[in-house]
Amino acid sequence: MEIIVEVVINGILMGSIYGLTALGLTLIFGVMKIINFAHGTYLMVAMYLVYGIVTFTGIDPYLTLIFVVPISFMLGYFSQVIFITPVLKAERDVREPIGVLLLTAGLWIFVNNFFLMLFGANFRSLATAYSGTTYELGNMMISRPLFYAFITSILTTVLLFIFLKKTRSGRAIRAVGQDREAASLMGINIYKIYNIAFGIGIAALGVAGVIIIPLFYLHPFAGDVFDIRAFVIVVLGGLGSVPGALLGGIIIGVIESVAGQYLTMTWATALIYIIFLFMLFLRPQGIFGFEKES
Repeated sequence: MEIIVEVVINGILMGSIYGLTALGLTLIFGVMKIINFAHGTYLMVAMYLVYGIVTFTGIDPYLTLIFVVPISFMLGYFSQVIFITPVLKAERDVREPIGVLLLTAGLWIFVNNFFLMLFGANFRSLATAYSGTTYELGNMMISRPLFYAFITSILTTVLLFIFLKKTRSGRAIRAVGQDREAASLMGINIYKIYNIAFGIGIAALGVAGVIIIPLFYLHPFAGDVFDIRAFVIVVLGGLGSVPGALLGGIIIGVIESVAGQYLTMTWATALIYIIFLFMLFLRPQGIFGFEKES
């Protein structure tokens, strides 16, 4: 019994990381109604940024948050301004612009291969003072890095939820997500909101990069695995739902962890996609999603 409890706890902890990586994706979709195929690429860039700062300064990866989050925000903000906004303006009458999907897919391929050219295919790791350490709860062993990642993921989700609910900018983001035409008529600059929303989405990936780097190997395609997970989580939790992203991530993490005890990892992964397909059939809007905009 303790083994199952330990597996479920570790699944929840790992799932919180998955949920954090999906936060930015669900926010960007909720506002702009586009899927960012370069989502995993931005995560990989954030991980390299963390690795570079830690290697150069020797500080703890979590302290790099003060650098990585604002840099990630600016990267997202200006990516939106330079690359995405011109395409959105050209397709302003299209609800789900196909041009943006192709653009983000192109960014994904280009940046991944550019980093491959710069840094090579070698796997890198970042050891910390708490790497490999655990908390003991009776006979159960809980990874400290995973626990720290869980706390960070929860705090980030709560802060983003409060920002969207309580601040003027957050309410403007939600208004644009609900009805961009009405928001524009009320004096909201929708393209500025797009820039801010995309910047916040990539900043959330910056946080994810910080908590992932002590746990996983770094290489130019490191973000792709989380990218695929993020798409599944966003559909499962509900497109545009911040709480849904976290809950969806935890569900996927628990399924992956428990199934991994009784099945091969290949079958555990297949089970995740089977559940994903069932969700598309039974409730395509996701757990916290809506069938149509209000």
